[in-house]
Amino acid sequence: MSLKPAAQNSQPLHQTNGIVLDSAYQGIDAAGWNSLFQQARKAQLEQFIADLFGGKHINNSEDRPALHSALRNLDKSPVLVDGKDVMPDVAEVWHRIEALCNKWVGVTDVIHIGIGGSDFGPRLAIEALAHVPDIESRGMRMHFLANIDTAELNRILQRALPHSTKVIIVSKSFTTLETTMNAKAVVKWLKNNGLTESQIGKSLFAVTANVPAAEAFGIEQDHIYPFWDWVGGRYSVWSAVGLPIALQYGFDTFKEFLSGAQAIDQHFKTAPLEENLPVIMALSLLYQQQKHHIKSYAVIPYADALDWFPKWLQQLDMESNGKSVDRDGKPVKFSCPVVFGSSGSNAQHSYFQLLHQGTEIIPIDFIAVREPMSHLPEAKAHHRILLSNCLAQAQALANGKKTDNPNNTYPGKRPSNLLILPKLNAFYLGALLALYESRTATLGALWNINSFDQPGVELGKVLAKPIEAALKDGGTVQANAGIDEVTAARINLFNQ
Repeated sequence: MSLKPAAQNSQPLHQTNGIVLDSAYQGIDAAGWNSLFQQARKAQLEQFIADLFGGKHINNSEDRPALHSALRNLDKSPVLVDGKDVMPDVAEVWHRIEALCNKWVGVTDVIHIGIGGSDFGPRLAIEALAHVPDIESRGMRMHFLANIDTAELNRILQRALPHSTKVIIVSKSFTTLETTMNAKAVVKWLKNNGLTESQIGKSLFAVTANVPAAEAFGIEQDHIYPFWDWVGGRYSVWSAVGLPIALQYGFDTFKEFLSGAQAIDQHFKTAPLEENLPVIMALSLLYQQQKHHIKSYAVIPYADALDWFPKWLQQLDMESNGKSVDRDGKPVKFSCPVVFGSSGSNAQHSYFQLLHQGTEIIPIDFIAVREPMSHLPEAKAHHRILLSNCLAQAQALANGKKTDNPNNTYPGKRPSNLLILPKLNAFYLGALLALYESRTATLGALWNINSFDQPGVELGKVLAKPIEAALKDGGTVQANAGIDEVTAARINLFNQ
């Protein structure tokens, strides 16, 4: 039995700003959608959206707003945080970013040092926009240094030219271990290549909420770009964290990126739930959880330029909503599924076997772009094949195929969304990211989860300190309050 086709489904097509969401293969009938919208209203979703944009302290565990939308509020309409309009400060950062774009001349390499939310967003944007036909680029080599593994550091330092390199250190707290250690290593490399203290000072920039720590590191005051506590790291690419976008492709392109996100913000804020794309996407996933108890979902962009998008989304979704208790500390029935994905059609030759014939139902978001991403003579023919594969996979997953040979039988009834972008440029990249940010926040509201803290990442960091000390000491370790027996034995294996 196949999922209901569009003609029998309840208004499967929804649009905003040229973006189309087709939910026809979700298998949700009119009664099902009505029930879902009733659930959303019972969860007070409309009030949650108003509170989100209104600067209320919806991050209840840390007692702060979640106002990343202010970072792309190009109209500069007042956004109040505890009675203070934050837009003058945000606009001042825009002005400084634009000024910096005009100052940098003769820069061959930029080393952007940050991890997690300080890395995924700008890395994704730089990679995606590099594939936009005819985009204006300043041609700098943009290096992203995140991993504490020196393999990544070594690869970058072998390519970069020290006397024409600028370094951007991104850390909200300016205490992130991986970031500070990598930054010290890059400064050492600059010194070893003959740069004076003055030259190094002119090469270093920081994006942080901890200005004193950045100054103590040696960053000049006018090279420090602010970061506010009402912006979560994974929601920060719209701030000065996105400096690489403006520096590489120009400030006008960065503004287009912000404008796309702002357009989705306006849609999310004002559209009725029944027409609201982030809400519909969230409710379709909730439906599959309730009906099939799904444990994972896949996002497959049929655009090679978006190959980094699933990695960005993994952090957004699983760091935001990967929790087992709600805002009141009570156990939740549902929370974030495991997120995975990669670009199509490559993904078809990897894990689609499991998607089609595996024992678990795994919903999929297919993302397609109407226009090809190159001007090659073969572009239209290649793009036609790319889109045909996207549509065919969705159809096969939904409808399946029955044969007398169990090995060649496809069970079907595998749900999916199709999201269509008119083209992939800075505007629609910004819109795509904001669309999923809003969907993530919506899911958090539906599950009554705080999507804006991440306490689960802290324990491992704390435990790593005594383990690192034991590895540095090099002696035999016994189990103690900070190191259990298994870990002590493993440390001793490394220390042999």
